[in-house]
Amino acid sequence: MNKKATSRSLLSRGALILFGYICLSLLPDSVSIANAQTNQARKKVVVQNTKSVGFKDTTARGSSKTNSMSLNPALFQRKDPSELELDSAGNLDYRVIQGCLRRSFSDENLPASIGIDNRQFSEFFRNQTKTFFDRMRGDCIPYAAAFGSRNRFDSLSIMNGPVQDSKTEVWTFTPSAFGGFLIQQDYLKNESKNLTEIRIPLREVLYDPRKVGDKLPVELVWELNSLIKQIYPEENNSLENTNSVVRLIVDFGDRERWAQIWSAEIIDPSSKEVFASAFWVDRNDIPGGFFTGGGESLERSFWTNPLSYRRISRGVGMVRASSSNKRSKSSVPATQPTQPKQQRYRAHMGIDYAAPIGTPVFSVANGKVAHIGFSGAYGNLIVLEHPGNYHTYYAHLSNFNVELEVGNEVRRGLEIGYVGSTGRSTGPHLHFELRKNGVYVDPYGAKTQLDLWSMRDNESGQLTREILLLGSPIKHN
Repeated sequence: MNKKATSRSLLSRGALILFGYICLSLLPDSVSIANAQTNQARKKVVVQNTKSVGFKDTTARGSSKTNSMSLNPALFQRKDPSELELDSAGNLDYRVIQGCLRRSFSDENLPASIGIDNRQFSEFFRNQTKTFFDRMRGDCIPYAAAFGSRNRFDSLSIMNGPVQDSKTEVWTFTPSAFGGFLIQQDYLKNESKNLTEIRIPLREVLYDPRKVGDKLPVELVWELNSLIKQIYPEENNSLENTNSVVRLIVDFGDRERWAQIWSAEIIDPSSKEVFASAFWVDRNDIPGGFFTGGGESLERSFWTNPLSYRRISRGVGMVRASSSNKRSKSSVPATQPTQPKQQRYRAHMGIDYAAPIGTPVFSVANGKVAHIGFSGAYGNLIVLEHPGNYHTYYAHLSNFNVELEVGNEVRRGLEIGYVGSTGRSTGPHLHFELRKNGVYVDPYGAKTQLDLWSMRDNESGQLTREILLLGSPIKHN
């Protein structure tokens, strides 16, 4: 933070003596340089001090702290889950295929060769790619194609050869909402300006977050650990005992944008085999999300993972309501017939994660602090507001991140508080809620499907282009 010394006036009995103190503004927090590997096209980037990354103060400058309890009472209203209309526009059958098609005299027939059955698009592709194939390098054409329900063509990205350098270009084709098709042309030399490649041994990512913390901002450590645990192939559960590495493409961010992992791969550095991969898809109206190289969404797990350690002690349902005016058996007359006891229940909206007091609690997505403070049965509570009319609730906390105030913007993975047993709590745990439009959503419900957790039609092209631009070179089919 910039510091300015203030001028002070000192009065004595005999005379007025003025001392002026003028200080030069201090430089911003120290910066560090993230080094890219010398054999990669991606250059160095300047990154913020990791202590300040993941947190943005958007409150009025110079004003006193916002009163955390003076906010919209609607945040604490209980609404019937039956009022929620789940999103049905998500592409649940979304899938991605990728490969490197060997070149031939009929390169323009690539769409049909990889299974795109769309005559209109094949004709469009043939007419538009005549100059593209003149700049090909290598003996195969890298591609990534996405399909929706009923094998509907969603997007196709092609690259001018299996070489990633300053001359690499990717063309992405997507259907237009107004009919016809769109083309987007991207060049690796442009994409790499803010990106750095990092390689970390897999066993360090899985078991030694302190070493990972020396290479990444602190909130990316939590995100990377959660991401790798999801894509880690169970059939190869001994990979951590090999020389396998996690290859990352990272934007370290600056004071205007968050740090972000754009791609993550588990690879064998000697054979260059890719065991698993994930790519970030950015969005404007809802939080972005990670998808595997095959098009599978990984976001449901992120939105249910506020702890690095977690054990679910109670889910959604009905819990027994306690009564403070119970009558003892001796107070009931002997002649009065006993009536069957009717137990009262109350709805339990939320997921309880059992964990020791002091266990760190992380924000599950980028958002803004809507409430921080004590709130009745919730105890110490943080409410985060996320794009798309989503809110997440973190209750019964023992304490908060002391830097947070209402209005602050926070990044996914920021440590926002600590597990406790405040409010109406019978033991140490985190009570977590996810709400959309004020209505509680059961994130573990088999029928729960949100737009957060599926690929939308207009986002497909972003994933296929990133697979080619940011992923390891694709081998021959």
